[in-house]
Amino acid sequence: MAFPSDDPGYPGNAFPLEPFDASFAPPPKPRKFQSRLWLHVLLFVLTLISTTAVGALDYAAYLSEFGSRPVHGDLTLILHGLWYSGTILSILGAHEMGHYLFCRRYDVDATLPYFIPMLSFVGTLGAVIKIRDRFPTRKILFDIGVAGPIAGFLVLVPALFYGLRLSYVVAEPSTGTGYALGEPLLFKWATRMMFGVIPDGFTVNMHPIVLASWFGMLATALNLLPFGQFDGGHLTHAMLGRRSRWISLATVLGATGMTFISWSWLFMTLVMILMLRFLGPSHPPVMNDYEPLPKSRWIVAALAAAILIVCFMPVPLEPYDLGQPTNSVIARSSDPHPRSSSGESPAATTTPAEGPASSSGGSFP
Repeated sequence: MAFPSDDPGYPGNAFPLEPFDASFAPPPKPRKFQSRLWLHVLLFVLTLISTTAVGALDYAAYLSEFGSRPVHGDLTLILHGLWYSGTILSILGAHEMGHYLFCRRYDVDATLPYFIPMLSFVGTLGAVIKIRDRFPTRKILFDIGVAGPIAGFLVLVPALFYGLRLSYVVAEPSTGTGYALGEPLLFKWATRMMFGVIPDGFTVNMHPIVLASWFGMLATALNLLPFGQFDGGHLTHAMLGRRSRWISLATVLGATGMTFISWSWLFMTLVMILMLRFLGPSHPPVMNDYEPLPKSRWIVAALAAAILIVCFMPVPLEPYDLGQPTNSVIARSSDPHPRSSSGESPAATTTPAEGPASSSGGSFP
C-alpha cells in the first residue's frame, strides 16, 4: 500500500521541515559556584590592610612592654603587623572555607568568602559566604553548618599556643585604663599550661597572635549560638526540626538578659532582634525536612557544644582600670601603652585602633 508521502510529487515533500525553535526549550540551569572574583579579592585586600594596621599598633604595644621601653615607628612595624592580620584572616578564612568546601561536596550553590574590613580595634567585622540553594536534607544542613566552626577552631588552637610561646612574663604596671577582654576557658587553660600560676606583681606581655586568636574564639562562640541562621541555628534545626524555633527565641531572651550584665552584648542582641523581626524565629525548612538526623551527627553536635563552651565569654568587653580590682586578666589599653591585671592566669593588652569592638557575626554565614 502506497502512502502519499512516498510520492515524489506529493506537495508536502517540496517543503523541508522547519528547524527546531529553541525558544520553546527550557532555559539552561545557571552554573553553580559562580562568584565575582574581583570583589572577593578587593575585600580581602582591604581587610588585610585594615587588620595589618591594627597588628602594627599591637606589635608596637607588645615591644613597649607596657610602656617600659621606647618604640620607634618604622616600616618594620607594618611587616610585624602581619602576625596579627595573618592569624585572624587564617582563622576567619578557615571557618568560611569549611562551609564553602562542604557546599561544594554536597552541590549546594554558594559564593566564595566575603571578608569585611572595618576601622575598629579588631580591624574586621569578620567574613561571610552566601548560600544560594536550599539545603536538601538535615544531614547536609548539619554538615555544612558545623564544618565552619570546627575548621576555624582547628586553626585558632595552635595559633593561640604559638602566640603564647612568643609571649613572656613581665612586671605588671601599676596604672592605666582601657577595656578588659573576656577570658574563655580555652584561654585560661592555655595560659595555665604555658606559664603556670603568675605571681602577684607580674603579668604576661601578649603577642599579637594571641589577640587574633582571642577574636577567633569570640567569633566561633557567637556563630555557635543556637539562633536562627547562625551556625548554631543550623545545627539545632538539623537536630530538632521546627522545634528549634523555641531555642532561637530562648537565645534572644538570654542575650537580652546579658545586656544587663555587660553592654558589650548590646550589638549582638540587636542583630538577633533584627533577624527575628525580618526573617522570623523559624529556620527555613530543608527540602526533606522529615528525614531524621543520623545518630553519628549527634556526637559531632556534642563536639560543637564543647567548642562553644570553651570559647564562650560571658562578658566579652568591659571598662578597665588598673586602680580598681578586676576579674579579667586580658585587656586592651586605651592609651599608647597596654596594661593588664594580675591573677592566676596571665594578662594581655594592646593598643586599639579607632572605633568600637565588633565581632564577625564574625564569620557569620
